[in-house]
Amino acid sequence: MIYNLGEKNSIFNQFIAEIRDENIQKDPMRFRINLERAGMIFAYEISKKLNYIIKEVQTPLGVAEVEVPTDKVVLGTILRAGLPLHNGMLSFFDHAENIFISAFRKYGKDNEFEIELEYIASPDLTDKVVVLSDPMLATGASMVLAYNALLEHGKPKHVHIVSLIAGKEGLDYCMKRLSNQSVTYWVGAVDDELTVKGYIVPGIGDAGDLAYGSKSSH
Repeated sequence: MIYNLGEKNSIFNQFIAEIRDENIQKDPMRFRINLERAGMIFAYEISKKLNYIIKEVQTPLGVAEVEVPTDKVVLGTILRAGLPLHNGMLSFFDHAENIFISAFRKYGKDNEFEIELEYIASPDLTDKVVVLSDPMLATGASMVLAYNALLEHGKPKHVHIVSLIAGKEGLDYCMKRLSNQSVTYWVGAVDDELTVKGYIVPGIGDAGDLAYGSKSSH
């Protein structure tokens, strides 16, 4: 199942427009805040898919019955670009446990590259709902690699994969390789093209650099 939040008109599309805008991108704080806002909206929409139970809450004037979620949620992200999106979701899922994944592209000749994972910090994921986010789903290779690595920490009840901008190729790659898994995809937009270096077109550019500054080439 794929949910594309950008297909329906809402303030969410204003945030996407600003995130894509090359002039607004010159303000890293604004860029990060817009990613956080998008994360909040994703979290709200995902929360509708959780299981709920009625809880009695004592107020100063009586007892109110409120339906609250019962699933144990774990938020995971791929460093460093995913941090603002992750923080936005964490502000809504404030009781969630967290996963942090360090991955990078190792380039070879002719712009060919492999995705390598350096580090994963994760709690036990058995029977929990995992929300795995990365602002850009380009080739899909890092997301599939991260997903498979997480299974070493237990089998989740369900996994929600969140990307603000997804390349059609990357989305197809993930769906093909994770077809037998319990996965739901959440995106803000789907772009059709990738450059030879695996960047989404029109995309937004390098989300990590825009949020936190450019990297050294060494």
